[in-house]
Amino acid sequence: MEKPTRKISGSEAILLSLLEEGVDTIFGYPGGAIMPVYDLLYDYDDKLKHILVRHEQGAAHAAQAYARVTGKPGVCLVTSGPGATNLTTGLADAMVDSTPIICISGQVITPLLGTDAFQETDVMGISMPITKWNTQITKADEIPGAMARAFYIARSGRPGPVMIDLTKDAQFEEFDFRYEKCTMIRSYVPTPALNMNKVTEAARMINQAKKPLALVGQGVILAGAEAELKTFIEKTGMPAAWTLLGKSALPTNHPLNVGMLGMHGNYGPNLKTNECDLLIALGMRFDDRVTGNLATYAKQAKIIHCEIDPSEVDKNVKTDLAIIADVKETLQALIPKVNKNKCAEWLKEFKIAYEYEYDKVIHKDLNPEGEGLSMGEVIRRLNEKTNGDAILVTDVGQHQMIASRYFNLGESRSLVTSGGLGTMGFGLPASVGAKIGRPDKTVVAIIGDGGFQMTIQELGTISQTGAAVKIVLMNNNFLGMVRQWQQLFFNRRYSFTELKNPDFITIAKGYKINGRSVIKRKDLDEAITEMFNHDGPYLMEVKVKQEGNVFPMVPAGASVSDMRLE
Repeated sequence: MEKPTRKISGSEAILLSLLEEGVDTIFGYPGGAIMPVYDLLYDYDDKLKHILVRHEQGAAHAAQAYARVTGKPGVCLVTSGPGATNLTTGLADAMVDSTPIICISGQVITPLLGTDAFQETDVMGISMPITKWNTQITKADEIPGAMARAFYIARSGRPGPVMIDLTKDAQFEEFDFRYEKCTMIRSYVPTPALNMNKVTEAARMINQAKKPLALVGQGVILAGAEAELKTFIEKTGMPAAWTLLGKSALPTNHPLNVGMLGMHGNYGPNLKTNECDLLIALGMRFDDRVTGNLATYAKQAKIIHCEIDPSEVDKNVKTDLAIIADVKETLQALIPKVNKNKCAEWLKEFKIAYEYEYDKVIHKDLNPEGEGLSMGEVIRRLNEKTNGDAILVTDVGQHQMIASRYFNLGESRSLVTSGGLGTMGFGLPASVGAKIGRPDKTVVAIIGDGGFQMTIQELGTISQTGAAVKIVLMNNNFLGMVRQWQQLFFNRRYSFTELKNPDFITIAKGYKINGRSVIKRKDLDEAITEMFNHDGPYLMEVKVKQEGNVFPMVPAGASVSDMRLE
């Protein structure tokens, strides 16, 4: 039976379509070409919460974080021209990190398209390579179908961003509105059918392996397969390492969690990648930061790749067996077919590697001697307060790697960071989206002094919304990660990486956000306690060692076996 129709404007159709898809929050910034939608939004403020950011890039990153912590698509609403182009960094970030966001931009009226009118930009051409799908709407009656398709594409299969460009005349035009959710698109197969013959073969390979290693990516989280992952590794006794975005798929303290893969990951999982006899990759894409030199990566191992996106299979690492399907469905099928095992001797090797890394790196990071605070000891003290019950948001740089290595997380969807694109400036607006999405959770944002200044204006968003994010600013007066590379590989030629920073606490107070600066170790515990006890947003600036480095480290182009610990 068809739903009844009623005549409404294109602007109202946008808002009703959002409500039909279960949207409750929009991150945006108004302007001329999207003003008709904003005018109608005035009447929907009881149904749709609008978060006014201070820059459209902030809207995209906040929407990404909202999507990551809730599992629902984030929504952005911006004007044409610069409003739309300011979203592009967020679109690219969401594309590479498989984050579902719906971005709606206003556009000049249809007769002016292609005339270089005021604030006209070719949004379709710009956004095509950095979105999962994009479309331009010039007629109001196209809105329901386009919106339904956008949500279906954004959230199905491997998720990603969608861009909708909406001409101003389509926003004013009236039509008979009826909404039908999209459930399929011809020729688009978001979830390939599981091949049970391949599952049987994978089980055989797993049962024969003496030194298996699971590589856990964000695909496990996106598929909601955390419980299946836990059951699978506990039955097989298989150690599991995780990519940056796979952090939180397993609790930090799980006995089979052997740590982080990649350039600044843990020593054991990187070293043992080149010693295992079987790698089973679960919802990850073999990024270059994980593999290092492909010519020497896991050449001794059989490789099973469980991945929903066929374009990722054999793209970087050649596999012996590929299971192209939803990873939750794959694990559910594998669990009954694999043998119960312990892998005790193999796990001992990881323990030995961890103890070696602990003596060489971890102990010094978490319990430094002498003057100067380390980033690691700040994270250790934060762990003592949060006890794994928090959402961690990071910016990009040294602090991101230190926080990802040491911050304890107890549940899934509790890490929000920029992975594949590595976007400095991500952290502050993302902390807003995380807190809006999960107001019940403590949100801790770890940010460096470089990235903080790229989107510092979002302190205004935090102040206006009252989002009670706890911002920990790691200030070393350098672009720390670039400086580390300059120290290690460019003879300490610190070319344009030193920062002359402002008084961050005074700036925060200008936005009516409380805070304090910490220089000495003796003041750190008191400051952390004050931050968490404060009712509302808080900025704790920690002045850390200027030349602190992040180890272990796989040098660019090196093998994962060549990891440096100092």
